[in-house]
Amino acid sequence: MLQITTKTFAELTKEELYEALQLRSEVFVVEQDCVYQDIDYKDQKAVHVLGYKHKKLIAYTRIFKPGDYFEKASIGRVVVAKNERKYGYGHIIMIYSIKAIQSYFNETEIKISAQKYLKKFYESFDFKMIGNEYLEDGIPHIGMLKK
Repeated sequence: MLQITTKTFAELTKEELYEALQLRSEVFVVEQDCVYQDIDYKDQKAVHVLGYKHKKLIAYTRIFKPGDYFEKASIGRVVVAKNERKYGYGHIIMIYSIKAIQSYFNETEIKISAQKYLKKFYESFDFKMIGNEYLEDGIPHIGMLKK
């Protein structure tokens, strides 16, 4: 079972922040072999959605109100530990993140910058592709919008 909590940057403990940064680095930098600046000074504006299994962080997103990342509310850094992906935790954390945007920011329109290979995953949450494919940190991405 996935235990999910949300916290602002100020509410995160040092340990929670470290776990989130470690998981993001494990997947986005090491697994995807992508050297990029993960620590981007946006964490301070985000609400962090943390998914724990047996007290270990295995799923994570960060959400933003309109104007803090994109013009619309947004979800970013969607990540699930590699050995935990087969259990549907990505779906669970996304559903929770969408609901968190509605409850924190009273918003229903959400824009994301998605890795292209995850297009069908995000379409399952009613996101639609907008614009053209582009490279972000050497990885093909697409803009997507949920209304």
